[in-house]
Amino acid sequence: MSESGAPRIDDPREAPARASLVLASLITVAAVANLNLSVANVALPAIGKAFDSSQTTLNLVAVGYSLGLAASVLYLGAIGDHHGRKLLLLLGVTLSVPACLLAAYAPNDTVLVAGRILGGLSAGMAYPTTLALITALWAGPGRTKAIALWSALGGGISMLGPVIAGALLERFYWGSVFLVTLPLAVVALVMALLFVPAHANESTEPVDNLGGVLSVLLIAGLVLAINFAAVPNEGALVIGLFVIALIAGAGFFWRQRRAPNPLYDLHVAGRRTFWVAACAGIIVFGSMMGSAFVSQQYLQNVLEYNPVEAGAAILPLVVMMVLVAPRSAKLVETRGARATLLTGYAFLFLAFGWMLLFWGEDSSCWQIGVAYVFIGIGAGFAGTPASHSLTGSVPVRRAGMASGTADLQRDLGGAVMQSIMGVLLTAGYASAFSAAIAASPEGKDVSDQVQSELTKSFASAGQVAQQHPQYADQIVAAARQSFLHGDDWAYTVGLAAIALGALLIFFMFPHRDAERELLRSYSTADSASAATESPNRRAA
Repeated sequence: MSESGAPRIDDPREAPARASLVLASLITVAAVANLNLSVANVALPAIGKAFDSSQTTLNLVAVGYSLGLAASVLYLGAIGDHHGRKLLLLLGVTLSVPACLLAAYAPNDTVLVAGRILGGLSAGMAYPTTLALITALWAGPGRTKAIALWSALGGGISMLGPVIAGALLERFYWGSVFLVTLPLAVVALVMALLFVPAHANESTEPVDNLGGVLSVLLIAGLVLAINFAAVPNEGALVIGLFVIALIAGAGFFWRQRRAPNPLYDLHVAGRRTFWVAACAGIIVFGSMMGSAFVSQQYLQNVLEYNPVEAGAAILPLVVMMVLVAPRSAKLVETRGARATLLTGYAFLFLAFGWMLLFWGEDSSCWQIGVAYVFIGIGAGFAGTPASHSLTGSVPVRRAGMASGTADLQRDLGGAVMQSIMGVLLTAGYASAFSAAIAASPEGKDVSDQVQSELTKSFASAGQVAQQHPQYADQIVAAARQSFLHGDDWAYTVGLAAIALGALLIFFMFPHRDAERELLRSYSTADSASAATESPNRRAA
């Protein structure tokens, strides 16, 4: 055992000293990031009313946190690998405080989006470091169990965000939801200072700063381009953002092939147990976050749930994730990651099919609950193997890369799927409302300005209904039907993504015995490589 408490390669123990306290500290730090990630969704209708925001702006409020986190996670993970994971973790938790305050007291929705992105950057420092430390401090089945707890409790806490936010919105203004993590951040900071080891198998290789900058431009350009794709008259901006993402992506790939110390080891990333698991996780977590984004608006806009009811509706998802994740860890050990991933995907497919077929204008509570139960079971089964396969496929010195990719599963998946589903929701809503106006006998009397407001978002349509009370019932009814049209588009693309992910896993991910043999061969090769590099470093 090293002085830091991290197990050495030849150490038979599978966990650090004071393992329970260390894991509790890491999960608490992750909870700060997870809660901040999810509290915005239930507040979107209130934010839309407060600022008369367009649906595109609401999409950016929802996705801004994931954007900041996804864009920075690879770069910051490498910085933590080199300069110290505990230091980066503490900096991230500390930065989350001003980020929350900026979002809570934003004078307009533009500043709110900026606050959300800053919050994502703070999480990019802290959140990936938690999984990197688990990878560095635990080994064997102990690591699998630790990751399962981290994944289940992290996902469960994330889904509690809407419940807590809903309770706050009943009594306070919309900004209160962004203050909920401040006490937890203080607790996390103290626990991390006291219990997390100062160093745990960090790398001595310098950080690839150019690769880091290119990774930020690639992910930010891609996510923003998707979000603005449905905005009228923004074609040049969308093309420009896609070009930035394309050039940055090509530059990143070129750089990683040639850099002596790549930010993202493409040789390791090319391992089947790594890249297939990465893609599978992106779809799993993206689908979960995308469905939460759309469904929270559906519950309040269409079914007229109050914020508390909308937040509480997601509790079945939380309960099922927490119950299923430990069983997922056992299934990974007995049946392998492939079978566990496919089990999770089957339930996610059922969830999106259920939402598409049975969520309408008069859906009952049990119909809402069934979908959330399916999502919770699906994410609970699929989340653990998606993260476990990544960490098991890389050497410990590349723990930051594995944890960064695991976070990309959640955050890039969430950013991309929320963006795509948000764009489809926006486009479907606008298309249906425009068709409703054209079909209405009074449609010819609707000015271009009013039509623009009606098709901008559900919240804007509500504002117009208040200004024209004689048409209020017609406007609200049309807005509800248009929203349902848009969310059907969003759920359909979610179904397609889940089906493609399941096919990828079925044909490309190895069965249990082949998976274990591959992981053993990767470990042997990495150990041999480390043994070869150590004398060279000493000689240098």
